[in-house]
Amino acid sequence: MKAHAQGLVKIGLLLCIVLLLGAAYVAVPDFFHDIWQLLKRGELVEIAAYIASYGEWAVVFAFLLTVIFNAIGFPPAMIFSASCTLIFGIVPGILLAWVAETVGAVISFLFFRTFLRDGAEQLIAKNQKLKEWDEKSRTNGFRVMLIARLIPYFPAAALNALGALSRMSLWDYTVSSFIGKFPATAIEALIGHDAVTMGDHMDRLLIVVGISAALYVAFWWWDRKKQ
Repeated sequence: MKAHAQGLVKIGLLLCIVLLLGAAYVAVPDFFHDIWQLLKRGELVEIAAYIASYGEWAVVFAFLLTVIFNAIGFPPAMIFSASCTLIFGIVPGILLAWVAETVGAVISFLFFRTFLRDGAEQLIAKNQKLKEWDEKSRTNGFRVMLIARLIPYFPAAALNALGALSRMSLWDYTVSSFIGKFPATAIEALIGHDAVTMGDHMDRLLIVVGISAALYVAFWWWDRKKQ
């Protein structure tokens, strides 16, 4: 009965994904081609202009793009968080990107947990070290995820997958990601924003880069101390 219910959930998730992609194609037939070409060029100003071209729907479009690509884990969410600051301003852009990235991370968690956790459990059962790590993730998962999320440019896809394949609860994962993503998102967005407008904000860019480097050093020190 449980296996049947899980099967229905998996089918439901796949149908939702297909419907969302289909709806995007019907609404904007050139969307996938346009966004792919923009991402290949990697020009923040072009991406921001494309999102802004949706007018009053730009905020919704920016939110959905950030959610989708953060859930996928590629390309880096920094592209969209920085674009949000260029379109909507520093504070509104960071807040929008922060919430959207968290939603994307939760969607990714649910996807990995639904489709891959069973297979991971079979692999874990064959290795004692993996068993120990899996059990520790139940109690230490929140702290580890929180610290990892604080680090700018830490691969989101890896954290999403590790969280989902561990015994970490959805609640702990969501809260730790929500809290931890704020400083990381803010730093990534500001660096991207100021890299485009460095003539006006060179001092702030240097400060943000310094804070980012300090966070990396702090994480390295914490990791060494725990070993």
